[in-house]
Amino acid sequence: MIRLIGAGTRPGRETTVTDTFWTVPNVITVLRFLGVPLFVYFVAGEKYGPAFITLVVVGSTDWVDGYLARRLNQVSKVGQWLDPVADRLALIVVASTFVVQGIAPAWLVLSIVIPDAILIVNALVLFHGSPDLPVSNAGKIRTALLLLGAPLLLLQRVPGFDYDWLSATGNAVLLLGCVGHIYAAAGYLRAAWHKYARERSAAGNG
Repeated sequence: MIRLIGAGTRPGRETTVTDTFWTVPNVITVLRFLGVPLFVYFVAGEKYGPAFITLVVVGSTDWVDGYLARRLNQVSKVGQWLDPVADRLALIVVASTFVVQGIAPAWLVLSIVIPDAILIVNALVLFHGSPDLPVSNAGKIRTALLLLGAPLLLLQRVPGFDYDWLSATGNAVLLLGCVGHIYAAAGYLRAAWHKYARERSAAGNG
């Protein structure tokens, strides 16, 4: 069975985290983020075919850069924060575009933006910046669901693919992704408070 989470990890080889920015995974992450404004341009012009292809590429490279980072042993400090930031911004922009263009209901963007806003405020209050937490499996599954459901809604608008089941399936997958997003956000919130408590306890004992 193909591993989707943690794919590319080589058993017995210790992962080395480097300070290098110019790695293959980081370049893919940057290119993925640059694909987001191209996606917005296509959707705004109702060019749903090219928009569908762009979103599929953006979504698939989210898995590819993580795989290559582990496979090529090119995990970097920059990549550890750049990848989740690029994913989060891409999700917010894609969701907002869908709602503005009437492709998806408002609950899609609200269920993404509100939990993210809470996490950002919490991180600023507790750590005055990023809490530097590892990406959870729930977060990875959430992202995969959102990036699977969204292209289905686009495909349904492409001439020749106007099937009702595509819209129904896309909305169902997006709903699962939004529920997963809230669940993952609650996990990050809990992890941030636990880390803050440990650091306060260590400082008090120091």
